[in-house]
Amino acid sequence: MDELVALCKRRGFIYQSSEIYGGLQGLYDYGPLGVELKNNLKMTWWVSMVYERDDIEGLDASILTHSDVLKHSGHEDTFTDPLIDCKSCGLRFRSDQIPEQCKDEELTEPRDFNLMFKTNVGPIDDGSSFAYLRPETAQQIFINFKNIVDSTSQSLPFGIAQIGKAFRNEITPRNFIFRVREFEQMELEFFVKPGTDEEWHKKWVDSRLEWWINQGIPKNKIELQTIEGNELSHYSKSTIDIMYKFPHGLEELEGIANRTDFDLGSHSKNQNEFNITSKVIENKASNAKLAIQDLDSKEWVIPYVIEPSAGVDRGVLAVLNEAFNIEKLPDGKERTVLSFPRHLSPIKAAVVPLKKNNNDIVEKAKEIKNRLQKCQLGRVVIENTGNIGKSYRKHDEVGTPLCITVDFDTLDKGTVTVRDRDTMKQDVIDQSKIVDYFSNYFKQ
Repeated sequence: MDELVALCKRRGFIYQSSEIYGGLQGLYDYGPLGVELKNNLKMTWWVSMVYERDDIEGLDASILTHSDVLKHSGHEDTFTDPLIDCKSCGLRFRSDQIPEQCKDEELTEPRDFNLMFKTNVGPIDDGSSFAYLRPETAQQIFINFKNIVDSTSQSLPFGIAQIGKAFRNEITPRNFIFRVREFEQMELEFFVKPGTDEEWHKKWVDSRLEWWINQGIPKNKIELQTIEGNELSHYSKSTIDIMYKFPHGLEELEGIANRTDFDLGSHSKNQNEFNITSKVIENKASNAKLAIQDLDSKEWVIPYVIEPSAGVDRGVLAVLNEAFNIEKLPDGKERTVLSFPRHLSPIKAAVVPLKKNNNDIVEKAKEIKNRLQKCQLGRVVIENTGNIGKSYRKHDEVGTPLCITVDFDTLDKGTVTVRDRDTMKQDVIDQSKIVDYFSNYFKQ
């Protein structure tokens, strides 16, 4: 983990937030390469969920959340961690994370600590008008259920997908970007007929497992864990977590939950009209009828919900960890390489002028760079350092799949040298074919 954190800062992937003022624990900023990697992972998820399917719609809802939403969702009562104070050292810990050196007689009894951030709404801070920073992206999906049903032609089964920020006032943020206070989620709520939920739950577990494997996470580093008993969330009938072997240990990468009809039932006013199986809070504030008509029976039903929910930041950490390698070269030297899957690489190609002070070579490199950038396959850069060896090593370290060298042969013969990150093989090709070569490379 230490090597990975150092690489992330040195090469512009991830920085500690507010570092010049000492930093804020549990908050991180994504640098020039980090934001590209993060966006590539999010776009890959979005394409697989929304573009490649006809039964899922997208949403981008507000972060500030009406207090009634999180009251009826159960978050005000249940979104807590048990907190213990140490009278000796003056520090505060979660009850399951007390250091061994703390003696029992020095510890207070556990107290519930709500993890949600509260903020004032409007000009007067008198405590009567407040909202929460959303602790998850799911609730905005549920409260927009009727809007999306009314404005689209979707019928059961169908889903609503959202990627967005969430906020949790974690007591002990830790392990780099694994557990933080501000993070992003990739979340799907997939609505199904009651009685078909267990079948769909299994389908989504299988689908999500395959997706992570396609992002470069090997199957032998993944375990499926069934959550049981008191560990289940208050809304869940069953949950299976995709667990990954992070540098700090086996932890959750994504959870796939069967949320039953709890959420739509909780946000509906006319709950007595429906056979709601979950124990929901009586709702006198909402005027919504969050149900959908069954096209076969013509009856109105509150769907069950299957929720695959993944943390973007955890996904970035897993992808970085799997891509990170230190390789021994035939000459005895070492190279650090991030072997990202091609579609996730922050930089898709670096165009390297052989001589940084030769205007003809530099201008030709810029021309080739612009041609490749128009393919819209991702970021292409000019690496004009004048040192080919150092340029190659730098782009190995940041995971760039292709380096394209422009030299005197480019001017005289019209050829460029293309170097592959993984094999380090170099091919000389005609510059007129470079766009086709580049496009085909990323279709493989």
